[in-house]
Amino acid sequence: SKMSKQNEFKDDSSSKARKNGNASCEELNLKTIAELIKSGKAQNIIFMAGAGISTAAGIPDFRSPGTGLYDNLSKYNLPRPESIFEIQYFKKNPEPFFELARELYPSKFLPTLTHYFIKLLYQKEVLLRCFTQNIDTLEQIAGLPEEVVVEAHGSFSKSQCLRCKKMADPKWMKETIFSGVIPKCLECKGIVKPCITFFGESLPEKFFLHLPDFNRCDLLIVAGTSLQVQPFSLLIDYVSSKTPRLLINREKVACYTPGMGFDFNGSFSDVRRDIFYGGSCDDGVLELAELLGWKEELEKLHKEGHEKLKEENKELAEEKKVEVSDVDALAAEFVKKVDISEVEKSTPDKVDEDKKDANKEDANKEDANKEDANKEDANKEDANKEDANKEDANKEDANKEDANKEDANKEDANKEDVKVDKLEKKEALEDKSMEETKYE
Repeated sequence: SKMSKQNEFKDDSSSKARKNGNASCEELNLKTIAELIKSGKAQNIIFMAGAGISTAAGIPDFRSPGTGLYDNLSKYNLPRPESIFEIQYFKKNPEPFFELARELYPSKFLPTLTHYFIKLLYQKEVLLRCFTQNIDTLEQIAGLPEEVVVEAHGSFSKSQCLRCKKMADPKWMKETIFSGVIPKCLECKGIVKPCITFFGESLPEKFFLHLPDFNRCDLLIVAGTSLQVQPFSLLIDYVSSKTPRLLINREKVACYTPGMGFDFNGSFSDVRRDIFYGGSCDDGVLELAELLGWKEELEKLHKEGHEKLKEENKELAEEKKVEVSDVDALAAEFVKKVDISEVEKSTPDKVDEDKKDANKEDANKEDANKEDANKEDANKEDANKEDANKEDANKEDANKEDANKEDANKEDANKEDVKVDKLEKKEALEDKSMEETKYE
């Protein structure tokens, strides 16, 4: 059976270890794993990755004394190192996290040999899933499809407003972080945070959706992690009690406690299934790749992957700057257009001085033109005022003449009325006299 064959290798390794020391034991232990993969008994491998697989890329892990991230956060004046990843502290004081984010942002780093080993497992069609604690996205940058990777603690690849929950544009988010500004939502002005799982936040839904993968797992490889953060650290016990487990790490971690953890000595179980490789992650996977006959393939994948990424980064950088040759071409075109002589080109100081004089002369001409224009405008304004005054005076004279005529007409009318009254009175007197004479 698979397990009896594995035990056979382990028993052999134990006897040789007593003769040849720990190194031989490690080699034979890795050989056990290699035999499982080559024989086809390990076809649903789960790889659990911690920060240690990225240290060779220049990204510090969290807890290594002296070099770990938590030992180098004093400049941020935090209550405690973990505060930089605590959601309540972040809401009150986001500046330390974003300052750190500029140092850890994924675009600055290249995947390690271990990342490409995981990709090689995928290409060989023996990788079921990669569960990673890392937020650097180097698994995907190495070429692993997104559906194969479970980012247990999120990553920088997506960002969301804490207030309105709107997703932010990745390019805008990166540019804002590197500009030194706290990213604020364009809609509600809330703080925009990368979708990294902080202490006090729930893990991504994808993490829980893929927990059943551990029921199918026939080989668990754990690399570069202290296994101190739950629930990620608990995953090593989600596999069957007979599933082989390999830890590649600088030191043993999660050693057996009742009912859980690694049992490297086989002291607490009937089946010896746990193997420890002590060393760096890259050294461990390179040795395993050699035992599998994949060493050259892995090194080629690593080399070509880096060359491709460097070329892409170079092209991206060239898009953001004007090449020197383009500047020279533009300068030559400018010289041609303004007809600068070779002598002038060779004496830039003189050209600059002449340009300054020309600029002064142009400025003086411009001032003179402005002054003349202002005078002309003033004269026009005075003329317009004079015309307006004349027009007003004419209107006033016309109104006076009309008023006089109206008064004269009234006076004539009154005179006429007086004449009529006198005539009527005269006629009335005459009628009265005639009437009196008639009766006499």
